[in-house]
Amino acid sequence: MDALLILGGLLLIALGLVWLIMLAFGTGLLWGVGSLLPPVTALYALMHWRVARKAVGLSALGVIPLVVGFTLLASHDPERMAAITSLKWLEPNEQEQSDRLTMQLNGQLDGRAFKPRVGKFIDGVLTLREGDGLFARQEVRIRLGATSPGALEVDVLPQDASPGAEVEISWLRPEQELPEARRVQSGYTLHLNLQPVPPNKLAGDFHLVLPASYRTSLSGHVEVFTDDLRYIAGRVDMSYDSADTLAYLAKDYLQRRFETRAVTVESLEPVSFPASEMVIAVRADVKGTAARYELDLRKGNRGWEVNDDAYPALTAEADTPSKGEAVQAMPSAEVVPPPRIDRRPRFSLALLLRNPTRYEHLLMRAHTERGGMAEGRFAGIDRDGNVAIRRQLKGPGEAVYNLAPADIVLLELLEP
Repeated sequence: MDALLILGGLLLIALGLVWLIMLAFGTGLLWGVGSLLPPVTALYALMHWRVARKAVGLSALGVIPLVVGFTLLASHDPERMAAITSLKWLEPNEQEQSDRLTMQLNGQLDGRAFKPRVGKFIDGVLTLREGDGLFARQEVRIRLGATSPGALEVDVLPQDASPGAEVEISWLRPEQELPEARRVQSGYTLHLNLQPVPPNKLAGDFHLVLPASYRTSLSGHVEVFTDDLRYIAGRVDMSYDSADTLAYLAKDYLQRRFETRAVTVESLEPVSFPASEMVIAVRADVKGTAARYELDLRKGNRGWEVNDDAYPALTAEADTPSKGEAVQAMPSAEVVPPPRIDRRPRFSLALLLRNPTRYEHLLMRAHTERGGMAEGRFAGIDRDGNVAIRRQLKGPGEAVYNLAPADIVLLELLEP
């Protein structure tokens, strides 16, 4: 209701101003052109009041619903009202800036231009993605396996018998419901030289050439995130929706609650975004004791926070060893990202159906009532509510299994 009143008031004010400008043009060309500037518009209304009073009255009439609408908004949603009156919405979107990556990639994927806007290197998988939907319009995935922290340097030549990296390309055309994918395990050229960019990025040279039949050749500069945290001015952006953000929040909250830095978040129950409030279960180790904690979270002007959190910041004396204990080095002040959340514990078909985007492209194995088994990568939920599992065949091509949830007796998640 408040939004309708505000919009209605703004519409009446705008109509009144347009009417006033039309009257000014009717009086004279100079008055009409001049009334496009607010000071001249006010001067025209004063000097030609008999002509302009009806238009001014219409604009004044719009002020009434506008004031009533803002009053109602302030009474039941003061945070939104404060955000509007603070004029922060006029400033550049800091969250969009924190998500922005520098991509200068030239070439083509399956014969078409490829302009990725999303880049990640998480759990040994480098992903470049174009498109924000459940399925990417175009995507390149390079599975490198276990890698050491820091710079990422990889060189593969077509004659290498065991390159140690697997390349997967996929694309979704407008006429398709599910994407096509191709997996290449040898015979390609790959050069990666990505250097760390604090706090959580890798950036550098990217060069990939697949065999001619795949019509894929990419070269240039890329930038990728190494986790699902985002930073603004060197601090974690708590307004960014991701499981890593909530894990970071949980760790910070438990550290302050128990006045110790010896906190490790072991697992976080699956979450679904977008949301403004939720209750999540966190499994954490505090001073060597593992326990389960339920946190009541809300998303306010400052981002995600724990309701009724009144615990102060950790002091320098927190976890100070006693005289009989060995003195250990204090943790660095640098923000350390929380550990990656393993999604395999407590995974079930119900969790997959409730939040399918959390498990997209992950390796799964489904057992059916008839004794059959389908293993492949999760490709989403189709229009009929079936679970789609995509399996790469030997050579070009792939198979997609569409399994009704009622026919699945066991669903296993095979990777984090």
